[in-house]
Amino acid sequence: MADTKKIKKLRALSGAGFKDCNSALDESNGDIDKAIEILRVKGISKASKKMSRTANEGVIAITENEVKSSIIEINCETDFVAKNKDFISFAKELSNLNNEVSSNRENLNSSLMNNGKKVNDNLLALISKIGEKITLGRSKTLNKKNVKVFKYHHTIVDENLSKLGVLVSIVADNNSEELNKFGKQLSMHIAALNPLAVDISDIDENVIKKEKELISEELKSSGKSDEIIKKISLGKINKFKEENSLLNQQWVMEPKKKVSEVIKELKINNLKVEQFTRIKIGE
Repeated sequence: MADTKKIKKLRALSGAGFKDCNSALDESNGDIDKAIEILRVKGISKASKKMSRTANEGVIAITENEVKSSIIEINCETDFVAKNKDFISFAKELSNLNNEVSSNRENLNSSLMNNGKKVNDNLLALISKIGEKITLGRSKTLNKKNVKVFKYHHTIVDENLSKLGVLVSIVADNNSEELNKFGKQLSMHIAALNPLAVDISDIDENVIKKEKELISEELKSSGKSDEIIKKISLGKINKFKEENSLLNQQWVMEPKKKVSEVIKELKINNLKVEQFTRIKIGE
């Protein structure tokens, strides 16, 4: 059996369990640096086996500064791990790095974390330590040049971490309290109603095509004439477009009004919703 002091030191450095550390030290003849490398290689082996499993839990992290705001999804298998202090610490540091590299995944993976190791290596080490599949999901960065970016967290897990996150950028000629209130409410609206795009013309054509196919399939067995089916289909697809475009949705704070109508009533010069991103864990 390896020296107890060395085992404790290796556990502190690697986060691995007692048996793994003891085995690695025996294999390396007591050399801690070699033992760390042995654990890293074993960690990669263990991690690769876990990557075939499903990871639908985790957190959404948001980091922002004066120049930009970024959102990123970090997935794991269970809600228990999503609240683990090591997982949360990793998610927060990762979020900061993601903002620095403007959500460039290649640059993020090769970025150095506080311990001097790359994100990829730390991710594998965390998988080995925690024992669950952990992956980096969707991410997006919104630049703040000539726009104001608002954020919203729903079901908060920790500071700047939640189960659902929203970023929305708004162009306007002023920075009034009225604008700030609207921006906050709009981010909450996006969280609640999950629009696909800002306006109808921005909805992905492939999404519309798929919806048309679903509607057509639904109406085939109705027994109605082709002309009637065509009219019903047109009405349904127009309703789909309105319900899924932000500006045409019913304002969540006052459902009798559309978002576009609320914007007009604000009378803020050149106010325009530029873009948004909404990420929910497991969705």
